[in-house]
Amino acid sequence: MTVTLLKLEKLGSAYGQSRVLWDIDMDIARGDAVALIGRNGVGKTTLLNTITGVHKLTSGKIYLNGNDISASPAHARARAGIGYVPQGRQLFPQLTVQENLTVGLAALAGRKEIKQATIVDHIYDLFPKLTEIRARKAGLLSGGEQQQLAIGRALAGQPKLLLLDEPTEGIQPSVVRQIEHALRRIRAELGMTIMIVEQYLDFAWSFAESYHVMQRGKIIRHGRTAEESSAEIAHLVNI
Repeated sequence: MTVTLLKLEKLGSAYGQSRVLWDIDMDIARGDAVALIGRNGVGKTTLLNTITGVHKLTSGKIYLNGNDISASPAHARARAGIGYVPQGRQLFPQLTVQENLTVGLAALAGRKEIKQATIVDHIYDLFPKLTEIRARKAGLLSGGEQQQLAIGRALAGQPKLLLLDEPTEGIQPSVVRQIEHALRRIRAELGMTIMIVEQYLDFAWSFAESYHVMQRGKIIRHGRTAEESSAEIAHLVNI
């Protein structure tokens, strides 16, 4: 039986008088891997920011696990189980790898049953490279190392839903493969639901089980990656 984890109903969002998102409907099943794809500037990042509470919605509803979180602030959504790895990563450059991971534990506030040390150890197991550089400042890391750290920081909050904005951008292929392997382990071992915003269709089709295409702030097409090839929808997303 499929259980919906995230449900969007007629979601709208705007910057001032300029509307960006229009009547977004989306159901994401628990445990699914979803790719949100589209050309630059169509509203993908705004949609993620609206789901996480970084940007306010102007219409519609957001439900997480059946609970209406439409009016909840960003920190409450994080504690409810939404993890976010933004484009650009937004790490604390003067803090070490270990310290950045500790910051991510803030989303666990009130969940006393969770052992924080065990969580951090699991992140180091997923990303062995971080173990080697745990005392290094984040600002001195390579792009691939920063992306692994940003994902690890989001995982420290033990989210039910992990949102990643352009996780492969500017990263060499070998590190992309490491990140994909870690995300697969996260799904298999933790049952986590993952949504990625991704321009690289080969990665999206390799990892995701379903996809949604955005154009001009609307979802214009969705389906299962096993039933359609990336070539069939490439014309909708290529610049």
